Amino acid sequence: MTRRLLSIVGIAATLILATGLARSQDVALPEFSPAARKGGVLFMSKCAKCHGFYGQGTKKGPPFLHPYYRPNHHPDQAFRAAIRNGTQQHHWSFGNMKPVEGVADDQIPLLIRYVRELQKANGIF
Repeated sequence: MTRRLLSIVGIAATLILATGLARSQDVALPEFSPAARKGGVLFMSKCAKCHGFYGQGTKKGPPFLHPYYRPNHHPDQAFRAAIRNGTQQHHWSFGNMKPVEGVADDQIPLLIRYVRELQKANGIF
């Protein structure tokens, strides 16, 4: 339990302290809602390796800060399905995405909220 708590605190601190990194990559950070902050901590541990710290993408996965991921093109249900079931490669050439392990059903809305608040702050919608 203590190790898990320390891990969560460490990820949260990284999320807070990395504001300078985000600015250097031209990612606008919003004043995250409490739900999005929780989603951000989860995003850092489950998604950032491929989709970037702030959804800006990496060499392993696409950026969520791209118009392809607007809610009218990829609605929340598409994110939910990708997290649960994985998804076939489309739009990009990163290969198929595997299901995300270790994410509870009640955590998925938090992840989506984090991504949507980032997108809104960066003019995606």
